[in-house]
Amino acid sequence: MYTIGTRVKRHLERRSRRTTGYPSGVNPTPEARPTGEPAPEPRFDVIADHGFDAFPTLANDPVVTPFVVQIGDETHRSTEIPLADLIGRLEDGGPHPSTSQPAPEVYAAGYRQATRPVLAITVSSALSGSMNAADQARALAPEAEVTLHDSGTICGAQSFQVHAAMTARALGHGIDTAVAWMRAVHAETELYFTLATLKYLLRGGRIGRVQAALGTMLDMKPVITVDKSVGAYVTAARARTWKRAVAAIADQVTTRFGEGTPLRVGLVHGLDIEDAQAVLASLRGRHPILWSGLTPTGPALAVHVGPVAVALAAAPGPWPWEREGSGPQRTTWAGAAG
Repeated sequence: MYTIGTRVKRHLERRSRRTTGYPSGVNPTPEARPTGEPAPEPRFDVIADHGFDAFPTLANDPVVTPFVVQIGDETHRSTEIPLADLIGRLEDGGPHPSTSQPAPEVYAAGYRQATRPVLAITVSSALSGSMNAADQARALAPEAEVTLHDSGTICGAQSFQVHAAMTARALGHGIDTAVAWMRAVHAETELYFTLATLKYLLRGGRIGRVQAALGTMLDMKPVITVDKSVGAYVTAARARTWKRAVAAIADQVTTRFGEGTPLRVGLVHGLDIEDAQAVLASLRGRHPILWSGLTPTGPALAVHVGPVAVALAAAPGPWPWEREGSGPQRTTWAGAAG
């Protein structure tokens, strides 16, 4: 019989034979720089909170301001606690982990260390106080020139915006161009995710007991998206089984963009990669896939969704700057796997 505990135990047994909590071939913080011609001198630096999940073949290596992960009396940076270790703490019966936004002083330290004007990218302000902390930090580092950007989203969709900003930086453009590219990416990117159980959201106080009990009793798995007009979660669909919920993610993408539309898709998974691979395989049967990436979820989100979850960021066609002729026809990054 399928249980979440069984999947966690199986993964932890596999992990004990490895030295990293990430699947083979996945590097969460790759070096990103354009290949070919010498890179122009960057005109700004990028700082991002840890609401995004780094894809190995995107420019996802800004200076990361970590969230705080609290487990009882222990305090961890979200960038330092391995995903599998955190999941183990979710399941061990001890204090339930919680997360909080970076302190303003942490942002301010990054501002002071920057040698150029700073572009700070945060998770949606409707989902976290990270943007507020980044704003307060400007008063603590008045010598820094800081532009704030609320991504209006989270997870893989925020990763796409980080890629846009880092690409603009690598190509020698200024902050205004980076922000314009991020807004264009935001306008066309959709994020969908589902989770196998609501109990972690309940433990973390993100939903009420009645809602969690109803979902568990009916075995309902929500498919959640971000309403881009307000940057908050809304339910896009529901399914009665985990398998159907995973399939519903691909269905949502095809309904949104139309079958046959070329796509870029970034998939974020919990401990097991198989569910994300199943979504990608389903989409390949309906759409030409121009780019795809898979990466584990970060601890800040895993606290709330648990060990079994899958998310997908999807957008149509090439990147906006490639369509507009403002950048190279195909952006290739050193270390990218194809």
